[in-house]
Amino acid sequence: MSAASLGGLLRERAATAPDRPLLRFGSVTLTVGRVADRVGRLANVLRAHGVERGDRVAVMAPNGAAFPVAWLAIASLGAVAVPVNIGYRSTDLAHVIGDSGARAALAGGADAATALLRAGVERVGLLDPADAGPAPDVPAGPGTFDAGTELAGAPAAFDPPDLGPDDVANIQYTSGTTGFPKGCVLTHGYWLRTAEIVRGMLGVTETDVDLTAQPFSYMDPQWNTVLCLSAGIPLVILPRFSASTFWKSVREHGVTFFYVLGTMPVFLLRQPPDPADREHDVRIVLCSGIVPELHASMEERWGVPWREAYGMTETGADLFVPMDDTSSVGSGAIGVPVPGKEARIVDGELVVRGEPMMRGYWNDPAATAERIRDGWLYTGDLARRDDRGRFHLVGRRKDMIRRGGENIAAAEVEAVLVRHPAVRAAAVVAVHDDLRGEEVKAFVQVGRPTDPAELIAFVRERLAPFKVPRFLEYVDEFPMTPSERIAKHLLPTGRGAAHDMRAHDMRAGEAAPHDGPANGGNPVGL
Repeated sequence: MSAASLGGLLRERAATAPDRPLLRFGSVTLTVGRVADRVGRLANVLRAHGVERGDRVAVMAPNGAAFPVAWLAIASLGAVAVPVNIGYRSTDLAHVIGDSGARAALAGGADAATALLRAGVERVGLLDPADAGPAPDVPAGPGTFDAGTELAGAPAAFDPPDLGPDDVANIQYTSGTTGFPKGCVLTHGYWLRTAEIVRGMLGVTETDVDLTAQPFSYMDPQWNTVLCLSAGIPLVILPRFSASTFWKSVREHGVTFFYVLGTMPVFLLRQPPDPADREHDVRIVLCSGIVPELHASMEERWGVPWREAYGMTETGADLFVPMDDTSSVGSGAIGVPVPGKEARIVDGELVVRGEPMMRGYWNDPAATAERIRDGWLYTGDLARRDDRGRFHLVGRRKDMIRRGGENIAAAEVEAVLVRHPAVRAAAVVAVHDDLRGEEVKAFVQVGRPTDPAELIAFVRERLAPFKVPRFLEYVDEFPMTPSERIAKHLLPTGRGAAHDMRAHDMRAGEAAPHDGPANGGNPVGL
């Protein structure tokens, strides 16, 4: 990849392969040439509205062609994109706009435009989210303009600034599982290098077809866009992730690879088996966070390799299980370092270095210094390295529960809970306890009515007594981050409506296993 910037890559590909399809959304297909045309025109529109190099420009739009077009136009101008989740409401939206200092924005709907103006943005241009054309509805009043209509009348020729890999392309806000998200400062080189790494890992050729179902405000659809642009292949964009229709879309579009993460693989597996499960063109699935016990079942059901990869917004791509490594299936391994990256374990924590990597957190030098030390980024993930050099996640450093004298990894308890056939998803957190400091509380989403005692018995058979949740609470839906992870910081912090399993055990006339000896019979935390 010879281009030094996102806009440079787009112009390079438009000059050599303008007729190759790049973005597919519903009935809309935009070729590389048409995307380049729209990007150039939109960049001119933004420039006419006063956007200059280095300005932060928020983008808030549902999935469709408008988001990647807006992102590439902002990058081509030398401005800085601030992707905004369409689910954000007043508090979190005000945080992102206020922290980033964005004064201009592009929106994929009147509601988004109104919300952005209320959050402090001064000028909002509206686009049709499907194809970046004229907006169907522009709110009356000051502060908004129809960017899609202005785009149609703007010149396609665009005089770009001289940009390189070290110029900033995004302030990308992290999912924020523990509080308000931080803004990761990501360069043009970050996106180019991430796409190059994934393209090499998957052996992408010009016959491939990619698909994304995640919100474009998250980083994955963005690197997917750059990968497809560099490889000359189409990116199929789904409006949202739907487990019931996902594979139908894969078959209809001839998709050959895709990336899923978080709870997405579990939801896919729990769909009813279909005679057409193996009738597709997929050759590999890239995934993060797959439950080890379900891994082999997924490969068997769809007849295709599912390979783990590890990365963060802060670091792009870090670890990958090679496609030919069948021994990793079900092992929980998250891979070995990708080319150009190093990884090691420091005091039980996974740390990485190499490109790509964020330049730091926007407006937060203290958090940057805590995260990046001597060139190594401390991930916050607890991990181990096996004798084959593969890394395995153990849990989150900030997701450990200190119950008496024992450390309990929430991820370990969650992994057992989701193995129960009734449990769709689980989240384990710490709650305060006067005697032991912290107790274990589990939130579960179930697919059928299930007695709490049944779930606790299931865990009790598989884990040490001190790891068994004392409190169990049912939820209809989990609050989720844009990256399809459970937003634990939004779960109730107290005991709330939870079932107290110690009281249940006492009523049943059983000894409370939560108080029993552990570690060879020694009392825990007493």
